[in-house]
Amino acid sequence: MKVILFGPGKSIHTHKWALFFKKRGIDIKVVTFFDHFSKKNAGEVETIVLPKLLPGKLSYLSSTFTLKKILKEQKPDIFHAHYAASYGFVGALTNYKPYIVSVWGRDIFEFPKLNGINRRIIRYTFSHADEICSTSNAMAKETQKYTDKSIHITPFGVDMNLFKPDPNVRKDKDKTVGIVKSLSDKYGISDLIRAFAIVYQECPNVKFLIVGDGPQKTEYELLAKQLGINEVITFVGRVANEQVPKYINKMDVFCVPSHSESFGVAAVEAMSCGVPVVVTNVGGLPEVVRENETGLIVPKENPEKLAQAILTLLRDDKKRKDMGLKGIAHVKENYNWFDNANKMLQLYNKVLNKN
Repeated sequence: MKVILFGPGKSIHTHKWALFFKKRGIDIKVVTFFDHFSKKNAGEVETIVLPKLLPGKLSYLSSTFTLKKILKEQKPDIFHAHYAASYGFVGALTNYKPYIVSVWGRDIFEFPKLNGINRRIIRYTFSHADEICSTSNAMAKETQKYTDKSIHITPFGVDMNLFKPDPNVRKDKDKTVGIVKSLSDKYGISDLIRAFAIVYQECPNVKFLIVGDGPQKTEYELLAKQLGINEVITFVGRVANEQVPKYINKMDVFCVPSHSESFGVAAVEAMSCGVPVVVTNVGGLPEVVRENETGLIVPKENPEKLAQAILTLLRDDKKRKDMGLKGIAHVKENYNWFDNANKMLQLYNKVLNKN
């Protein structure tokens, strides 16, 4: 089988799919726009760079001719675009078959709501897709507003050989609450820092860990200082994906207070490590977290409720341990990466047989 993944080459999501297929012996190539190219990822999976010759949406039209040439040369059995806007639209313009589109989040929750042109772009993309995929039911429901085609649920699970409890990572004597996310208000980081301040008032022996980087890091560091918790909160910065489990295993409670979330892979990673989670009731998060079994669910943009949920878990060692064990079992049953990725491979075979 020969597959072309058309999507952002520097994204861990694109690269994770590509590596899986490569390890399964599939002839896989990634095609990506030049501004989404990753030299490191291209060293592991062959990557073809697509130029953007014109500004804005005009680049879609100019890129189509180059992409058509690439497809004619490569002749893939499956052409799969990731991200319905931009990549999905340019892929649809080529009229190549069979064609699969995966929605990611912002491309379906935000992009079509900006204006009528964007809505037409999304509808056009779906009209040309043989199959449409979504990582969550919540995102599939949103996608259904723009097509009458059925949506395949293809969760983006975690590698449980990497994300697992690590007895060699020693937790501090003091409890630790943390997050691993891009530092942006989209992910509720300021809400979390305000919740940390409330928790610290009740439990002064708690430490806080924020792993990740982003455009608002300086703003969040200033907020922590203003709230008087800068001495007990550590901003680690960006870490390599293979190092993420080490930091999750340092935590007693993991938080995902996002304002929007298409799936909730960070929460799944934490549960896979046996760490109970506190998440907001947005997007795919309530799907991946079982309320009062693997974690707690709170309203978004509500630091007070977030703080109370964190305190509930910090004060109950048995509850945290039970939730951690149930979280591991939940991920194993529903979000094991290799099971999820094999479902995509089954879809590829179904499409090939149909065509």
